[in-house]
Amino acid sequence: MALIVQKYGGTSVKDVDRIRNVAQRIKKTVDEGHQVAVVVSARGGVTNELVARAKELNPRPDEREMDMLLACGEQETIALTAMALHALGIPAVSRLGYQAGFRTDAAHTRARIRDITGGDIPDRLAEGKVVIVAGFQGQDEEGEITTLGRGGSDLSAVALAAGLKADVCQIYTDVEGVYTADPRVVPNARKIEEISYEEMLELASMGSKVMQARAVEFSQKHNVVFEVRSSFNHNPGTIVKAEVPSMEDVVVSGVALDKNQAKIAVSDLPDTPGTAAKVFKALGDANVLVDMIVQNIGRGGAANLTFTVSKDDVHRAVEAVEKSLTEMGGGTVNYVGDVAKVSVVGVGMRSHAGVAATLFSILADNGVNIQMISTSEIRISVAIELEDAVKACQAVHDGFGLDK
Repeated sequence: MALIVQKYGGTSVKDVDRIRNVAQRIKKTVDEGHQVAVVVSARGGVTNELVARAKELNPRPDEREMDMLLACGEQETIALTAMALHALGIPAVSRLGYQAGFRTDAAHTRARIRDITGGDIPDRLAEGKVVIVAGFQGQDEEGEITTLGRGGSDLSAVALAAGLKADVCQIYTDVEGVYTADPRVVPNARKIEEISYEEMLELASMGSKVMQARAVEFSQKHNVVFEVRSSFNHNPGTIVKAEVPSMEDVVVSGVALDKNQAKIAVSDLPDTPGTAAKVFKALGDANVLVDMIVQNIGRGGAANLTFTVSKDDVHRAVEAVEKSLTEMGGGTVNYVGDVAKVSVVGVGMRSHAGVAATLFSILADNGVNIQMISTSEIRISVAIELEDAVKACQAVHDGFGLDK
């Protein structure tokens, strides 16, 4: 008998019929003799609907109240899933995030997990019950409800698997696994059988929507091997685990596209030591994640900074920078516009030269202009015009032979 943690995303529990399908899958696992803890997301579309309602009332709603609102989505799903299991004769009980022992910091709408106790889940599992846990949410030290940010149910699942020392963690979604690119953008993308934590983390960070980046990071840190698979069939998925030597034979494993990036320019800064540090400290204090950064010297010796952030963070980023500029006594900040980011990822890039040259040539041959570049040991990313996003992603995927 194994202890299995299963996670079902919003599309998997979108309506009553799909919840019944999930219940049947859980029942099959129970009938095989396993203990099962399940993490579920809000039904597909519910979170977006709640956000839209909030912004109708206030374009910039209070973040504490947003957490109170958004946590409702998962609360509905855990109860409905438990009811579906009861109808099949399977004992089940639902638990909110705080009841499952998810303890977080106080950063509303983007909280980080500090600890997970598991609450009474081990006892309920020992009684033969399936425990259905609300993903995406927790509780801070003051007892306030917090949420973990978009895709937070993935993080809840791997954290629960780590906390319970589960034998298996299965992430069920609307695709059959991790692909060489988003199949909705690149129709000839291939499913990858195995991928390293590092590659998965880079793909997730660069815009792949299969897994939340923080969930992959947590999995790597706590060595939680997990499988991404479809909730609509029983085909094998993609195993995400520590790197093995054979993975280096593949130079590029995948291409990621992120169309949710915004470019911000800070100009007329004093060209003195510590100026950039003050700007980015302000961004860090505001919990704004910065991606690509370019600095150059303009006319008269003034320094200029250009960087990218998520579109969702634009207002917070501009406010933070404006405050730091006021304290420094100079400089201006402007939201320049939206950009797309295309990234190629592969652990084989450590030992193979020429990847950057190939990438840049593919883009040039397709008339795509590069605005910004950033790299890591196993990844190269470029910022481009939003209108070139799909064309560039498809060209890069084919140019590196990922369809083969």
